[in-house]
Amino acid sequence: MHNVAKRLLPPGSAALAALLLAGSTAALAQEDTLTIYNGQHKDATLALIDGFEDKTGISVETRNGSSNELAHQIVEEGDRSPADIIYTEESTPLIMLAEKGLLATIDDSALANIPQEYQGDNGEWVGLLARSRVVVYNKDQIDEESLPSSVKDFADPEWDGRFAFVKTSGAFQKQLSAMIKLDGREAAKAWLEGLKNNGKVYRNNVAAMNAVERGEIPAALINNYYWDAKAREEGAENLDTRLYFFGTNDLGDLVTVSGAAILASSENRQAAQKFMTYATGEEGQQILTDESAQYPLNPDVDSKGLKPFSELTPPNGTLDLGEYSNGDAAIELLQEVGLL
Repeated sequence: MHNVAKRLLPPGSAALAALLLAGSTAALAQEDTLTIYNGQHKDATLALIDGFEDKTGISVETRNGSSNELAHQIVEEGDRSPADIIYTEESTPLIMLAEKGLLATIDDSALANIPQEYQGDNGEWVGLLARSRVVVYNKDQIDEESLPSSVKDFADPEWDGRFAFVKTSGAFQKQLSAMIKLDGREAAKAWLEGLKNNGKVYRNNVAAMNAVERGEIPAALINNYYWDAKAREEGAENLDTRLYFFGTNDLGDLVTVSGAAILASSENRQAAQKFMTYATGEEGQQILTDESAQYPLNPDVDSKGLKPFSELTPPNGTLDLGEYSNGDAAIELLQEVGLL
């Protein structure tokens, strides 16, 4: 292209040719730089980006924040958004952006890598990773057989002072949203009041998990990957804790999905599509699960020691929570019972 531009110039226009060459090079460089609004864990996202940059030569910049904040920022920015891709911790913000018509359709080369149930209805977003809600318990303080058959049982008085939860966890709040949808607001409120009376609140999942490991409290409600990452690092045999899955389509086994989408306003659509294909492909998916201990959604990727994804039994009807997807009802309920 550069040589063609130079041939079309009249003699003696070498300086102008140099300017055109510099301009076209700059334009190409701009085209080959992607901006990702990232609401997922930074280390895993950066590892994915490193692999993509090495493979394609396309540069990637990130802006990190909470998934909901980044999604609402995109709404405010509209067509002026500098973002090409948004990568969120849960699917809810992506569903919201799709409903507002702010997302582009993802190429089949990426969508074909992931089961259809973990995609937007019209291919506007695609799931990359999943994690399960679980109970982490101290095996020296409690037998697995003594754990309840449902997460709802933690509201019973017999569990007073024997478990922990994280009221500000997005996944916990989604668990509450799912309960509102499936069982109704009053049942969810009663459960939440029981947790408030019986449970100990920790600031985050890692703090709750470590408290169980130290024997401060017998059990806690967390996401699987916090413990699985610790087990990979230290060896499961060296830990005093284990994971418990209810295994009965219980809300305690709720699965939440992280996903990504291309903005309709992106001026780097071709590079963005390449990123999505890489992130859903075997190489990208292996990087993500290796770094985060979350479940890859590409079925051909090895989850390396995690409980097989095919054996998880999340409750039906909870991938899309419909009117409860934005979490407002859960927040209102947490405030009503005095937890927020």
